Amino acid sequence: MEIRIDSLAAGGDGVGRDEGGRVVFVPLTAPGDRVRVRIVEGRKRFARAELVEVLEASDDRVDPPCKAFGRCGGCAWQHLAYPAQVSAKGAIVADALRRIGRFDVAPSVPTTASPEAYGYRVRTRLVQQGTRLGYRMQRSHSICVVDTCPVLDPRLQAVLGVDRDPSSPASSASGQEWEAAVGSAGKVRAQRTDVPGAAVDQRVGEDLLRISHGVFAQANGLLVEPLVQAVHGHAAPRGRTQVSCVELYSGAGLFTMGLSRRFDQVWAVESHPGAVVDLRFNLERAGRSNVRVEEGSVESVLPRLGVSGPDLLVLDPPRAGVSPEALQSILALAPHRIVYVSCDPATLARDLARLRDDGYRLVHVEAFDLFPQTPHVESLATLERARP
Repeated sequence: MEIRIDSLAAGGDGVGRDEGGRVVFVPLTAPGDRVRVRIVEGRKRFARAELVEVLEASDDRVDPPCKAFGRCGGCAWQHLAYPAQVSAKGAIVADALRRIGRFDVAPSVPTTASPEAYGYRVRTRLVQQGTRLGYRMQRSHSICVVDTCPVLDPRLQAVLGVDRDPSSPASSASGQEWEAAVGSAGKVRAQRTDVPGAAVDQRVGEDLLRISHGVFAQANGLLVEPLVQAVHGHAAPRGRTQVSCVELYSGAGLFTMGLSRRFDQVWAVESHPGAVVDLRFNLERAGRSNVRVEEGSVESVLPRLGVSGPDLLVLDPPRAGVSPEALQSILALAPHRIVYVSCDPATLARDLARLRDDGYRLVHVEAFDLFPQTPHVESLATLERARP
């Protein structure tokens, strides 16, 4: 069939409608495209299709620079001009807030673009195929070996396109994951995830963070500092005495370091043992003694934290968002202000709706494009307690 693509879905597919009005999702298309597609999955309310031919190209369609685009599962939007990507992400966050959270928000939220649309990624996960490295293919567990990757920081390009010693027969090495990262001083680390590896240091403002092998850190080395500055700006508004702050899912201390300078006392909760070791090291190296680090899951730590009504709660949960048990403990904690950082608009909208229903008011939301060439987007929401 032939359809016109009208918008982009949260998963990255183009969205059009067939003659009967049924929604059709088509990968590798752009708003404004007129395309011929083939239905691969048909349901009553929607269908999924594959692109057969672009009959009329959108003004936002561009030539992808990567030869593996369309096969490699790392990127989904290289065919889309970067300003259109940023615009789409602001609309995707707003749509989730309206549709899932039932919030009355504008059609798009303000979105900070990455300073560069390529060459921004300072850490990545790769998969071994024999003695070579690559990424998972789209919608598959198969591996797409690549010699170059345009979204990687140029210093990481040397990790690709070379033969690796699998330390075992090639057949058993295939499928083994690797982590590659580059620190602010240029130190490159490429190591299998099943063995120990060296740490790298990441400079964020006045702080130097040690991040060990296997510990999560933001991948966009160009936009991480503006994100941190925004979190700190909304965490400690001017004109108020800041006393206490609780931070959940604190990691190695990306936000913790600055929070420790803005509050008299900070409680930082983290479950990953390696991240806890890094966090304590980073605090000690910076001479920060007003942070109490609690190791364990949010669900187990919050009920015994012994804090009530802190000035601020900061949380940066994984993609699944906050569990019902953790959310209940947050409500019992009763913070005056909440700053929520999220990498998934759907779970963010779900959690914000629960907080709203229990007495919090959404006062600000914005987005950061930490993941150019993909549909993923980071969001920052601020809430204040509207009633006791």
